[in-house]
Amino acid sequence: MSVPYKTLYTGAKMPAIGLGTFGSDKYTGAQVAEAVLGAIEVGYRHIDCASVYGNEEFVGASLEEAIRNGIPREELWVTSKLWNNHHDEKDVIPAFEKSLSDLRLDYLDLYLVHWPFPNYHAPKVDVTSRDPHAKPYIHENFMKTWRQLEVLVDRGLVRQIGTSNMTIPKLTQVLRDAAIKPAANEMELHPHFQQPKLFDFVVENGIVPIGYSPLGSPSRPERDRTPEDTVDVEDPVIREIAEKHGLTPAAVCIAWAVQRGQVPIPFSVKRHQYEDSFNAAVSMPLTSEDMLAIARIDKNCRLIKGQVFLWEGAAGWESLWDE
Repeated sequence: MSVPYKTLYTGAKMPAIGLGTFGSDKYTGAQVAEAVLGAIEVGYRHIDCASVYGNEEFVGASLEEAIRNGIPREELWVTSKLWNNHHDEKDVIPAFEKSLSDLRLDYLDLYLVHWPFPNYHAPKVDVTSRDPHAKPYIHENFMKTWRQLEVLVDRGLVRQIGTSNMTIPKLTQVLRDAAIKPAANEMELHPHFQQPKLFDFVVENGIVPIGYSPLGSPSRPERDRTPEDTVDVEDPVIREIAEKHGLTPAAVCIAWAVQRGQVPIPFSVKRHQYEDSFNAAVSMPLTSEDMLAIARIDKNCRLIKGQVFLWEGAAGWESLWDE
């Protein structure tokens, strides 16, 4: 009952902290499933999933067990995402139905288009890998995909639909043309990558920002690491605030996210870590001075650059983000 919520334009209430389930290349489906059960015991009610994570069947078993043990389905918020090789109109609903079946649910609270590019790459490829069929964002094609998500809402299989890894130019077009506008946009957000322009645009348009990599993604795959990357939890300002309040640096990042107005979805299989994040979200311990100090350490350091989604002739990963 103490978990803060974000109210979507639909009136739905999304728990303001969720557990991510992207295990990277380091954790098995069974480990992620165990973390989901443990997180629900701690108090989490928001679980962020995706078909490409390859563990929805394991997560579904944990959700089923939690419900069987007395957690009402309506208390849970479960998100999944459409992967890039299922953007074709005929593939969207079957891909969704597979996720729904794997998660052992009758409906999803939120379904997102994972990336705005209908590109495919094999698991565990490095950043130099390119799909010969890769294409840039083509709005009319994206809207064909989006219309199928709207069908899922009309059928009562999804309560809300949304976007992920979008930019202002892309979202502007979607907001103009969608019959059902996005309720949420999932995006990389952490103290060293605050995306203030996109954040403000999303909020001003009634879209809830969900922040992935809220701790700076310490467990991200090696392929996503570059020499210029910075480490949020090692920032002197974060450490000073943590020491002042008797918190861990990770807890400061989570508290900042919730108090700023985004929904962080940290991932961990370690109970003391996800419990620490949950407690920070509930207590919201930071002062206005702390929030201002963190606002000043933004380094515009994007960690998840998406190089594997590039198309032939693209200048670089910046092209994915309309930079």
